[in-house]
Amino acid sequence: MQERRIRPGWDVFLLALLVFALLQIVGLAEQAALPNRLQDVLRHPILGALLPPSGYAAMGEVGPRPGEPIGLVLNALTLGALLVYALLDLALKEPQRTRLKAWLLALIVITAVVLPTGKLILLRNANGPASYTHDGGVIQTEATIQYLLAGKNPYTEDYVDTPMAEWGFSEYRTALYHYPYLPWTFVFSAPFYMVGQAIGFYDQRLVYLLLYAAMLLTASRLATGASAKLAIVAVLALNPIMALDVIFGQNDVFVLAWIVLALVCWRIGVQRRQASRRWLILSSLCFGLACASKPTAWFLAPFYGLLLVQDNEHLARQGWRGLGGAVSSLLRRVAPALLVFLVLLLPYILWDAASLYDDVWRWSSGQGATGYQIWGWGVSNVVLGLGMVENRFSQWPFWVLQIAIAGPLLFWFVVRQIHHNTLTLACWHYAFFLFAFFYASRFLNENYLGYILAFAAIGILADDNLALDS
Repeated sequence: MQERRIRPGWDVFLLALLVFALLQIVGLAEQAALPNRLQDVLRHPILGALLPPSGYAAMGEVGPRPGEPIGLVLNALTLGALLVYALLDLALKEPQRTRLKAWLLALIVITAVVLPTGKLILLRNANGPASYTHDGGVIQTEATIQYLLAGKNPYTEDYVDTPMAEWGFSEYRTALYHYPYLPWTFVFSAPFYMVGQAIGFYDQRLVYLLLYAAMLLTASRLATGASAKLAIVAVLALNPIMALDVIFGQNDVFVLAWIVLALVCWRIGVQRRQASRRWLILSSLCFGLACASKPTAWFLAPFYGLLLVQDNEHLARQGWRGLGGAVSSLLRRVAPALLVFLVLLLPYILWDAASLYDDVWRWSSGQGATGYQIWGWGVSNVVLGLGMVENRFSQWPFWVLQIAIAGPLLFWFVVRQIHHNTLTLACWHYAFFLFAFFYASRFLNENYLGYILAFAAIGILADDNLALDS
């Protein structure tokens, strides 16, 4: 039996850092983007009845961020749970300490992310489909599901007659003519949409919350040790940028969840040698589904492929010289991913390959009359700031810079991983390869940084010293 701790564990500090940052960022986002939230909460039939009238009256019309009573109560509950988490870390011994801290972490995730998401879902339902959400991840994806169920090609159709036309800045609404995500985003969601239509209520964030929960329930398998298991779940759940994405409905969690599930299945397959084949097939299938969701998953392919042949004797003995001997094993293990990817993509390639290419690739590279603008936080701002282009819609050869920066990094990272073929390195390599690529690209949107941070966290917190079963 372990003794009580003299000082809190490092996971307590990490959790406090995440929670404080998340509450601040969500509050700022709601203040900036949702000016009518207080009035909408007060008149909502459900949200307006959660507190007694005297409570709403006592709160008044002016308050700290997020500036409306339900959000402020949720913040108080979140911070209260964090305080109890820290005190239990000092007061209890194992195994009670870890068990209760896990329950408190779940409560924090619910009050800081799940319930705020539910609040915005209810407000959107009462105020219209173009309110209280994100354009591409929710509004447009729901429209693609409608097109799919109507027998129309989401890559051929435009979105000018959908609620997308009411969202954002008019001069930057080029996404009205393009759907930049891949088919699994709307194919997976379609059954949930049909159930929602049957009961008269649907929001795409319900699907994201489902995958978010599945990811968090399995992610602890990537780490060993009580603090590391709690920390990896905390970072994936409460990373302020990714959590904000979940609340407002950006779809990074959709692809992140499938990749985390792929990595968890891979790890279980490595641990359970006798049952490894089934788990590796399942891992490959999940990775294929991630690749059929967003192109950001494609950048993991070289590092994930090396993980799949981690046990290959040629690779282990000869390093990069043994790559040739590992090819047949790699092709066999990656076949499920390729199969599910092709099954999902081929119908749209055969249906209208030009529209698929135009939406997913040409638009993001800024080509055509309605290409995506130069945007985000990367080197693109240097190009704009120095007047190297006329405006945000101009062309500039970012691809040259991307090859110059990301190309050598890819080669270096692959060589490094061949010699040290571990899960942690694969995640680190993926995170920084993706970072370098988008830093040098036409756009580095802030939500990408939250996604990148998730894999950097796995690279830090996952454990490569696997206790293999006999």
